[in-house]
Amino acid sequence: MTDAYVEFLRGKIRLADFGGFDVDDSDVNPILKPHQRDIVRWAVKGGNRAIFAAFGLGKSVMQIETLRLIQKNAGGNVLVIAPLGVRQEFRRDGKMLGVDFTFIRSISDMVDGCNFYITNYESVRDGKLDPNNFAAVSLDEASVLRSYGSKTYQTFLTLFSAVKFKFVATATPSPNRYKELIHYAGFLGIMDTGQALTRFFQRDSTQANNLTLYPHKEKEFWLWLNSWAIFLQKPSDLGYSDDGYSLPDFEVIYHEVQSDHTRAGFDRDGQGSMFVDAALSLRDASGEKRASIESRVEKMRDILADDPASSYLLWHDLEDERHAIQSAVPSAVSIYGTQDLEDREQAIVDFSDGKFQYLSAKPIIAGSGCNFQRHCHKAIFIGIGFKFNDFIQAIHRIHRFLQTERVIIHVIHSEAEREVLHTLQRKWAQHKEMVNNMSEIIKEHGLNSLSMSDILARTIGVERLEVSGEGWRVANNDCVLEARRMPTDSVDLMVTSIPFANHYEYTPSYNDFGHTESNDHFWKQMDFLTPELLRVLRPGRLYCCHVKDRILFGNVTGAG
Repeated sequence: MTDAYVEFLRGKIRLADFGGFDVDDSDVNPILKPHQRDIVRWAVKGGNRAIFAAFGLGKSVMQIETLRLIQKNAGGNVLVIAPLGVRQEFRRDGKMLGVDFTFIRSISDMVDGCNFYITNYESVRDGKLDPNNFAAVSLDEASVLRSYGSKTYQTFLTLFSAVKFKFVATATPSPNRYKELIHYAGFLGIMDTGQALTRFFQRDSTQANNLTLYPHKEKEFWLWLNSWAIFLQKPSDLGYSDDGYSLPDFEVIYHEVQSDHTRAGFDRDGQGSMFVDAALSLRDASGEKRASIESRVEKMRDILADDPASSYLLWHDLEDERHAIQSAVPSAVSIYGTQDLEDREQAIVDFSDGKFQYLSAKPIIAGSGCNFQRHCHKAIFIGIGFKFNDFIQAIHRIHRFLQTERVIIHVIHSEAEREVLHTLQRKWAQHKEMVNNMSEIIKEHGLNSLSMSDILARTIGVERLEVSGEGWRVANNDCVLEARRMPTDSVDLMVTSIPFANHYEYTPSYNDFGHTESNDHFWKQMDFLTPELLRVLRPGRLYCCHVKDRILFGNVTGAG
């Protein structure tokens, strides 16, 4: 294999590029823990990175220090975009690191002499603030974008095209929703979303957006992911002590209340149903949730009555549930979407400081970014749904590092919602499996992309196989190398159907012509083959090549 062809094939190995700055340990604020320091240096060097660190490992501190070092080296202004109710956490951590954040909702709120700003997702989503006015942006708890709906989620991540340095930080990237991970890759500029879909995933023609990793691409996918995203569960994943980072004991108690089966109704063919089944459809689930509010709130009241001294988070999804909770427990403080932002954030801060006993909230409002572990270790879900991310985020408002008490989570569901509960538990098991998978990769490679690149380079090369008989011979090999073995003017007819650029990848080998990023990249590999085909084809003979017009995915063309 010639050096030029080897280098071309090695160039196919796509791990994240480094577009940031090299910083020494001495450049990083000494307040940071060793695992935080290593991740900050890695993120600053990369320039566009994702920090997926478990609850309580210090994502806000790492984001602030990363932005501080980027601003120091690149200049300009930097911005944190965070969920509602989190700005106080950033301001407190910022002061500890010598960074003073100013909260803004629009560019007009910026002040002279300040380089560090924080805003909420709504301001960017609603077009009040253009993030491209900043040199660097960090999305805190970016997984909350799922709650806005998939269209908003996907379009939001395209609003940052002119931002040179971008970061994402969240504790719960969804393991069973690969599209979320590759949208982050697109946002960070690591790989085009459409290209990532083509490279790593096979599609299900019977179900939209049901992505499955190609078996031969699974290892490459996780190594690629780990080149731009750090999945850290505890400091020992990077070789440091876990002292002070031991999670407390954790218990989930499930409470089932009876359903009213007289509501079972009829199917579309008029067949009567004996039982209500909330898993039949979203409409059925919503109807069951509304019908069982009274019995679920009554169960919540029983739990609180049996434990009058404890503080509780009261999680709910519906406004009718909020009103029922408030009626049952008048001392509870509620936060809700139409509430004044200042009042909402003050309630979050006050509960975090232990100033009242019960906080009633929806996970999409207070389930991300808030730290309630200092004065609360118990929560009640007055209902369940299909959104695993909202559920796990809400749990980890109190089950996180620095929690000193045993965490108790009560989950109340109706008899008809058993399948909804099973779905939630299955997603939880998938989440744990992905976390374990990523932890093993981190333990093996740490933050060393070169180590991962060497592993992937081992798939370069093909073991030649030849089979022949009377009047025929077949060889399986890299076609460039095989063509070079053939005598000049030795072939009368060539018939082939070449790969369609990056439309399919047929094997895990980088020698595969389908393992290319674009039409141009594909033709560069063809440039190694075409002269050889011309050389071995006898003058006046035929080269018959099957081609087609390609259907391009909207994410590739930019046409949506």
